[in-house]
Amino acid sequence: MREQLPTLFNLTNRRACVTGASSGIGQVLATGLARAGALVTGIARRQDALADWQKTCEADDLSVHTMSADLRDPAQMDAVAAAVTEQSGAPDILINAAGLNPRRSADQITPEEWQETLDLNLSTPFFLARAFVPAMREKKWGRIINIASLQSERAFPNGIAYGASKGGITQVTRAMAEAWSGDGINCNAIAPGFFPTALTGPVFEDDDAVARLAAQTCVGRNGDLEDLIGPTIFLASSASDYVTGQVLYVDGGFTAK
Repeated sequence: MREQLPTLFNLTNRRACVTGASSGIGQVLATGLARAGALVTGIARRQDALADWQKTCEADDLSVHTMSADLRDPAQMDAVAAAVTEQSGAPDILINAAGLNPRRSADQITPEEWQETLDLNLSTPFFLARAFVPAMREKKWGRIINIASLQSERAFPNGIAYGASKGGITQVTRAMAEAWSGDGINCNAIAPGFFPTALTGPVFEDDDAVARLAAQTCVGRNGDLEDLIGPTIFLASSASDYVTGQVLYVDGGFTAK
């Protein structure tokens, strides 16, 4: 008999690692997984912001771990994975939410900005995931969730490096699924629409732009960060046992219009 519905979405005793947990999407998803019962380790560069998040979680009776790490160098991901595993155990769930958007035009982007964006947004998710795969393979169960974007399939002004990285993340997600799903490791991506985060701050400072973007959606509003929690729990849980290699757009129907 198939598992009952509450059990399908139960993350109790699952270990999760979430990058970019100091703010924005990463922090909201890390908190959401903790509320669903997962044992969460949040990674980011800013230790002070991680400490503030941990205090907030503990005030809500959520137990989380934090680790300060610079994720911009893909060559260091084996070391980061080893440190996470030593501190809080090998994760069953990895969410790659750390990201960078330099907002530079095609005429202005420098080679250094281009490379840093691709390293953090595209290369690091792959190499960090690969470092965790052996432990997931041994357990015959794992979930890898990457963060894609509307720019995975659409070109926006001043977004050439970011768009290239997010177009790449959709394909690397499919390639991860092809490589590892046979070992019980499902690999998917979530592509958020317009949500208020540090990366989208310049957009949300323009009231007219916010209204235009909301009108472009089918539901008539831009996203609240909490809208991302449900889809993430689905992809992180046994409810998604037969879902892999997919990109789920959580955009209020923006891409449907």
